Amino acid sequence: MDSIYTTPEHEALREQVARFLAREVEPHGADWEEQGFVPRDVLRRMGAAGLFGLLYESEYGGAGADALTNLVFAEALSQSTFAGFVITVLVHTDMASPHLHHAGSAQQKDRYLRRVIAGELITAVAITEPGAGSDVAGIRTTARREGDEWVLNGTKMFITNGVHADLYFVAAKTGPGKRDMSMFIVEKGTPGFSVGRALKKTGWLSSDTAELVFDGVRIPAANLLGEEGKGFYAVMKNFQTERIALGAMAVGHCQQALKLTLDYVRQRQAFGGPLWEQQTIRQRLSMLDAKTRAARQFLYHCAWRVAQGHDIVQDVSMLKALTGELVNEVVQTCQQFHGGMGYIRETAIERLWRDARILAIGGGATEVMLEEVAKRY
Repeated sequence: MDSIYTTPEHEALREQVARFLAREVEPHGADWEEQGFVPRDVLRRMGAAGLFGLLYESEYGGAGADALTNLVFAEALSQSTFAGFVITVLVHTDMASPHLHHAGSAQQKDRYLRRVIAGELITAVAITEPGAGSDVAGIRTTARREGDEWVLNGTKMFITNGVHADLYFVAAKTGPGKRDMSMFIVEKGTPGFSVGRALKKTGWLSSDTAELVFDGVRIPAANLLGEEGKGFYAVMKNFQTERIALGAMAVGHCQQALKLTLDYVRQRQAFGGPLWEQQTIRQRLSMLDAKTRAARQFLYHCAWRVAQGHDIVQDVSMLKALTGELVNEVVQTCQQFHGGMGYIRETAIERLWRDARILAIGGGATEVMLEEVAKRY
């Protein structure tokens, strides 16, 4: 199916991730759902296996790979039905640490990047606020320069890895203009920086999510990440990587939901035979599979175009809108075909149903994505 885009090396990576999931994640994921976070030693083992630095320079321990390789990783990871684990990893690899990779100085990379790739430092990106989500330019957190320091004040909301991360990449306003913002590196434990509260969510239960508070947080001037006043553009640039990863997550969940449901309806007896003998069920699952396969090809095409250096903001916005809606259609239908069992908490399909909802909201709500598409016609 992916022969146009993938190589034997990509398939080897897919198999490596599958083995890691089978050994380290699936037997323990239910416990992580109860405790509300992924244990740090598991993340360190992923780093030691070379899975946290696929996009990054070899001099820091990375693989120097391209966007297609990173997509194969994200899709393979998303075969896990424990989406809280999946997003914990993808925030670290595709949404937070790329800010350091793209904009970090040599000194900043020397200080942090090797440990990020090794899984010794887990990262989070702090952009969203109580009054600013998809509207990034609406953030109100500020940073002002005082001598050799920056002073940060404000609150961030819905920050994945927010409780347990070690290193935070924080967006703050640094000028009067709507887009006058900059990115900063803030380490856990910096005076004035605290977790306001851990947030309880409907899904992604093994992912820790937090409100963050910056109350007169003083950081060295050297912790400015990239150019002053260019943070908005850094955020917009990284959204393409983030949205491809979320598209991969959605497609992976569609694949797993269909697999679980096909297995279930072939075994479940009703009305004198397996549910699979009901024409409506066969046809609806067939159509959902067709939609999933089509979305997957679009996903790979987008990653290929990134690897070729194309500007694909419109395509990726389409992809995010399409896959965020599709995964909800697929998972809800599959849950319906499980009947009462689909509403029982310990079943994988119920977990996928809870976890899918956010994929039409987080990383750019569907409506925002469609506006991004429309303004580029």
